[in-house]
Amino acid sequence: MAEPVLDIRDLYKSFGGLKATDGVSLDLRPGEIHALIGPNGAGKTTLIHQISGALRPNAGSIRFLGQDVTGLDVAARARLGLGRTFQISSLAMDFSALRNVMLAVQGRQGASFRFFRNVMSDATLTEPAMAALGRVGLAGRAAVPASELSHGERRQLEIAIALALGSKALLLDEPMAGMGQEGSRALTGLLDALRAETPILLVEHDMDAVFALADRISVLVYGRIVASGTVAEIRGNPDVRSAYLGERA
Repeated sequence: MAEPVLDIRDLYKSFGGLKATDGVSLDLRPGEIHALIGPNGAGKTTLIHQISGALRPNAGSIRFLGQDVTGLDVAARARLGLGRTFQISSLAMDFSALRNVMLAVQGRQGASFRFFRNVMSDATLTEPAMAALGRVGLAGRAAVPASELSHGERRQLEIAIALALGSKALLLDEPMAGMGQEGSRALTGLLDALRAETPILLVEHDMDAVFALADRISVLVYGRIVASGTVAEIRGNPDVRSAYLGERA
């Protein structure tokens, strides 16, 4: 079995008397999508905050690509290749889709900010940015301001930005939120195509997408992993089925 890309062991985080994560252990392996599901308030987003570096755990360890990153901040983990998208978009809405991705390329190159007219003629920025947009199906929308993109297209743009930053693994926090059926299907297809090169830890409430995408599923309840396994194993787990999956199992 291949070594995990991301390996989380015995992670604890408390807020006063509330245990947001209570001994969480899970991993993400090359070429897979590992889905994290659970009811609202289970601690899923808090766990993602800890993995990304936005929140420091009280105890436990996080290893990424074989390196202990528990003490590193968000920027340091991003430089190592740990990418993240958010429940709420963090795009530069006044910039075009292309310019948003170019900013990521520029940041990855370590270049300082350059004047707009010079940047747009710089092939070292425009070409990799267009390549990232092409991979997510937005090449034809490159000139459109982010504010004019649909909700689903903004999610695609966020993933293009993560790819342009050289992400070697993605943390996706409810990417299907607010999407209609067509948008969810399109994003499901995109994520399915990406898994081979960029494994994904997926937090998602859309169980149709989870069942279609996940190689493994972990169920988080009150800060603890209560079940973990393949789609078939989770669907067949009577406790998970009755409490969280219902008829969709």
